Amino acid sequence: MLFVSDSAKIKIDQILQEQHLGGNYFIRVSVQGGGCSGLSYKMDFDNKLNPDDQEFEDKGVKLVTDLRSFLYVCNTTLEYTDGLNGKGFHFKNPNATRTCACGESFAV
Repeated sequence: MLFVSDSAKIKIDQILQEQHLGGNYFIRVSVQGGGCSGLSYKMDFDNKLNPDDQEFEDKGVKLVTDLRSFLYVCNTTLEYTDGLNGKGFHFKNPNATRTCACGESFAV
């Protein structure tokens, strides 16, 4: 399962409305090699499903990930921060054994 925090849901709804993206759009979460800790997250809006996609919904937000990425992000929560120490989306991943200082890459 993938989860969405309340603050991330609010921001996602705002972006979808501002960019006039219809109800068939969802958040695609994937993991790629790279970053200071070895793996990095990628997040995009998408409206096309692939055959190996894993689909989840939390708080009315649809999240999709490919099967390989799901192995790294299972039970991860998408968060959004709008504070003085940084603004933007980030992932709270219980599978990560190490993260970099910027929070954009991790290792398992």
